[in-house]
Amino acid sequence: MQALDRRFDAAQALATEAAAIAMRLRPVPGSGAFTLKGEQDWLTEADGTVEAFLSEQLLAAFPKDGFQGEETGKGRDGRLRWVVDPIDGTSNYAHGGARFAISLALIEAREPLIGVIVAPALGDTYAARAGGGASLNGGPIRAAPTTDMRQAIIEIGWNRRRQNADFLALLSRIRETGAMPRIGGSAAIGLAETAAGRVDAYAELHIHLWDCAAAIVLCREAGAFVSPFMDGDGPAHGNPILAAAPGIAGAMREIAGF
Repeated sequence: MQALDRRFDAAQALATEAAAIAMRLRPVPGSGAFTLKGEQDWLTEADGTVEAFLSEQLLAAFPKDGFQGEETGKGRDGRLRWVVDPIDGTSNYAHGGARFAISLALIEAREPLIGVIVAPALGDTYAARAGGGASLNGGPIRAAPTTDMRQAIIEIGWNRRRQNADFLALLSRIRETGAMPRIGGSAAIGLAETAAGRVDAYAELHIHLWDCAAAIVLCREAGAFVSPFMDGDGPAHGNPILAAAPGIAGAMREIAGF
């Protein structure tokens, strides 16, 4: 327990420092200071810089822990493994937008234990550890009490790893319930806002571990339903994900199909 407490404190401190680095390197809107790894797959200077900073600092503090980053892959093995998305919402970040975040998680085998998400341009820091609750800027958070889909806001993640027809079908099913769909461009923030009750659910047809590991802890600790992302090939190759306020979880599971 003490070891986990120490890692939780370190995760919050390091994610905050990483967020400051990201803000210093934040592109000027319209500067074009980015490259593309693939279609709508963005890369900036900050992605590599932030990931390297977190890797080095975590190695120094916890040399036996493993490390996995979006940009560098699974670099170190260990019973406990840190999972990092250095800039989640890179398309927003690359254009000078505010909806981006640093996502830092600690997992053991298939169990996420710690999650910290810092969205510096929004002024938001989310933190959670297994069994310890979830917080936003130091205050406790809970998933929304929503029970009526007609009052719900549902964020949807989009990517090129699934067919447009599948995405549009999901969007259509959500709209048919009377819910309001939206796309924010950051899975980490969308999931964290589900934990905080700012939106009522987040759904994405395919997502990678680094995008959601931290948020899984947040959503669970805040009382939201979370689909079994870690099952099967999820940790290695990704899975669908759904997080939802408990009162609409059944409806959302039927709509999403997972």
